Amino acid sequence: MKKPLPYSEAELVEKLKSQDTEAFSLLYDNYSSALYGLICTIVKDDEAAQDILQDVFVKIWGNISSYKREKGTLFTWMLNIARNTSIDTLRSKNKKHEIRTLESDVYMVDANHNTTINTDTLGVKQAVAKLKLEHKEMIDLVYFGGYTQDEISKEMNMPLGTVKTRVRAALIELRKLFH
Repeated sequence: MKKPLPYSEAELVEKLKSQDTEAFSLLYDNYSSALYGLICTIVKDDEAAQDILQDVFVKIWGNISSYKREKGTLFTWMLNIARNTSIDTLRSKNKKHEIRTLESDVYMVDANHNTTINTDTLGVKQAVAKLKLEHKEMIDLVYFGGYTQDEISKEMNMPLGTVKTRVRAALIELRKLFH
């Protein structure tokens, strides 16, 4: 059951860093449905999504000290953990073909959470759209699709060096757009 958070984000993070189990329970109650929605979007298997959600919260609990407020909100940080854990799980099960290219709906969350965060909200989609087509394609595959550079090279029948150059150039261009 979702309980309102009685703390600011900064207070919640401090409580989590001090291993406050009540704060963790509130965090779970308020964000589990949102993270579960994202996980389901990626893995498309309810049972696997439940297991991944548990792994995600274990990672959040164990790695809260690595959260940096200046890099984004706590929610965005947790979404990235959920996204990366989901993709890693698919990779470990040799289910690469099941990873969807998630462009506009990469951060769609459960409707019960009353929060819809997509890449437009974060400015990522708009920034990626400004890139040259070859750079946009690389970012879509690497970030949204979860592909490695080697996998892109094989999939697109392109030399690995070309893929690396395009990914690096795309990241440099993105960095310029965000600074």
